[in-house]
Amino acid sequence: MKNYTPFIRTNLVERTYSDSRSSISVQSMGRTIYLTPDVITFLEGEGNYTFIYTNTGKKYLVSKTLKSLAELLNPNFMRVHKSYLVNADYIVERMEDDRMLKLSCGKEVAVSRRKIKEVSGFLDHTSLQISA
Repeated sequence: MKNYTPFIRTNLVERTYSDSRSSISVQSMGRTIYLTPDVITFLEGEGNYTFIYTNTGKKYLVSKTLKSLAELLNPNFMRVHKSYLVNADYIVERMEDDRMLKLSCGKEVAVSRRKIKEVSGFLDHTSLQISA
């Protein structure tokens, strides 16, 4: 009789609960895909549904509210509008006196009037400023 080494599921042991909370599960073509925050460019809410846009150009529909998804994501995501949650890593340009944000995917997202100060303050503190 052969001596088998015990089977250890290292990937389950190494995975922490905080890692599983930060990813969002999405159904696509009969499969479940787990999206991590670093691949999500922005989220667009429409009632009880949310569209998730990734850096590869894909768009996924989830039957969760934007507010519930915002609680799962890291603080790098900003609520810039009632309908938009944006990953600050993908912002490439601020336009029209900070009323619009241009993302690396080419999408332009509107910033609500009430959020302009908060968004510009966040972006001023996170961006690297070089002075001569």
